[in-house]
Amino acid sequence: MTDHPSTFKGEDTHREGVQWDDRAEIHSAEDGQGILDGGKGLRGGTLAQMVAQVMAYPPAERGRFVIQKAGDHRLDLAEIEALAARDDFPG
Repeated sequence: MTDHPSTFKGEDTHREGVQWDDRAEIHSAEDGQGILDGGKGLRGGTLAQMVAQVMAYPPAERGRFVIQKAGDHRLDLAEIEALAARDDFPG
């Protein structure tokens, strides 16, 4: 899970495993995405920080949020919970 290459014909940009330090934002699951989606983030930081933040919410509230990771990957609750349950999760 990595960002898209940052340079034209970027070499050596894929790293194995979860990149916990990649940029990410928490969004409302119902924010509609769209052209102005970049401005709809509720909180930003590293992927590890955003996973920990969503998991800190009460269980009944967690489904209201998604994480949008750099590289246009949108994580729903099931994927967030799976990341939080990993042995290598730094949270």
